[in-house]
Amino acid sequence: MKLRGLRRTWSFSSVRLRLLVGLAALLVCGLTASAVISAFLLEDFLDRRYENTLETSADRFKEVIERGPQTADADQLGTLLGPPLGLVVVGEDDKVLLSTGSASVAAGAVTELSSTVPAGTVVRYDGHDEQPGLAAIRVPSPGLTVDRGPGQGVLAPAALVLTIDTSVDDITISALIKRQVALVGGALLLLLGLAVLVLRLGLRPLARMARTADAIAEGHLTERLPTTRNGSEAGRLAEAVNRAFDAQARAEATVRSLAADTSHELRTPLSTISGWLDLHRQGGISGPALETALEHIENEVGRMRLLVEDLALLARLDAGRPVEQQDVDLTGLAAGVVEDAQIIYPRRGITMSPAPSAPVVGDAHRLQQVVRNLVGNAVQHTPARTAVQVDIVRDRDAVHLRVVDNGPGISPQDLPRVFERFWRAEASRSRAYGGSGLGLAIVEAIVHAHHGQVHVRSEVGVGTTVTIRLPHAPRES
Repeated sequence: MKLRGLRRTWSFSSVRLRLLVGLAALLVCGLTASAVISAFLLEDFLDRRYENTLETSADRFKEVIERGPQTADADQLGTLLGPPLGLVVVGEDDKVLLSTGSASVAAGAVTELSSTVPAGTVVRYDGHDEQPGLAAIRVPSPGLTVDRGPGQGVLAPAALVLTIDTSVDDITISALIKRQVALVGGALLLLLGLAVLVLRLGLRPLARMARTADAIAEGHLTERLPTTRNGSEAGRLAEAVNRAFDAQARAEATVRSLAADTSHELRTPLSTISGWLDLHRQGGISGPALETALEHIENEVGRMRLLVEDLALLARLDAGRPVEQQDVDLTGLAAGVVEDAQIIYPRRGITMSPAPSAPVVGDAHRLQQVVRNLVGNAVQHTPARTAVQVDIVRDRDAVHLRVVDNGPGISPQDLPRVFERFWRAEASRSRAYGGSGLGLAIVEAIVHAHHGQVHVRSEVGVGTTVTIRLPHAPRES
């Protein structure tokens, strides 16, 4: 149980927590970028509005000044350019003669700043201490006089500096940023809560898979991960894992079956040997009968040795050990096997059709074992008068060797099992000939080790054809 809890904690850390952290990072970046862009756009909009206001006011003043000498009342100018606008009347040498409205608190600084750029250019004064931020524009005023009222005299300014107070909008932008920060925090918490819920629902199939995997690990081998038909990633993962579990179950069943079949095959010769030895110890064998008993024991030992050698060969081939690579003439090799079979079974019609040389690359001894097993199977599992024909055909890509018999054939339900180890369609007939049920399994393993294919075609009452296909030997350049 501790291991299960540890695995689930790590699963949460590696999947849910990482997804949540990644989503949180994306949300923070997205919401922050949205807030920054909004504040930037608002500030840019307000800046443009200030500039447009100042430029429009400056154009009106220019238009009035260009009409000729003009006299303006100072009080009227102050009223006309009230907050957030302001005016600085500038004399010679940029001396401040009069200031009204928003320009009063920083008239000198604004005048000095506006003198550093061409007339008609908007400049900005950021302000400091208690002074507000200002935007200003300078307008030359030749011929303009400003009447300050009775007893105040008349001013002849060299230029006018129009200003507008930007501090109010700066406060607005600051308040907007603060509110956006609060909204970003609230939205982040809300979205993360929803993300936790969505992840919990979305990863629920993985949690069910984990519980099922735990059940399988505890010994419930028939359990399988829940699957869906919606084509989701979790569904495809479950199907793939289920296929892996099925393959493992088949492999384990094969191992158990192999162990059972091997023990069964060894039990018969061991029982025979044990029986003869018991009979000998009881004094039931003497004289010529002892030779007979030893002969039987030797035959059974030979059967066990052959079985062990076949199993060892299959184990080596299953492990993927490479076979020898040498030039082999499959036609000559098959002809030698057919000649041996004709001597061993003189009453059987075993023949080979004339064939050209068929060069392949591989282990001559193993390929000879393939042909012997095929011919031997055809002889052992067919009636006495059944003919066996060996053919070799070459095409552009490969060499095809066929062993054909006109025996009773193999039933369709048995045909897919012919390469299974220890499987026999007729167990009694196989054992009568000393077969172990490994012949075709060895054939398949050897052919696959030579990068070839083997195929069986059979029809009941017509006969059976086993075909192996091996690649050509590469031509010498």
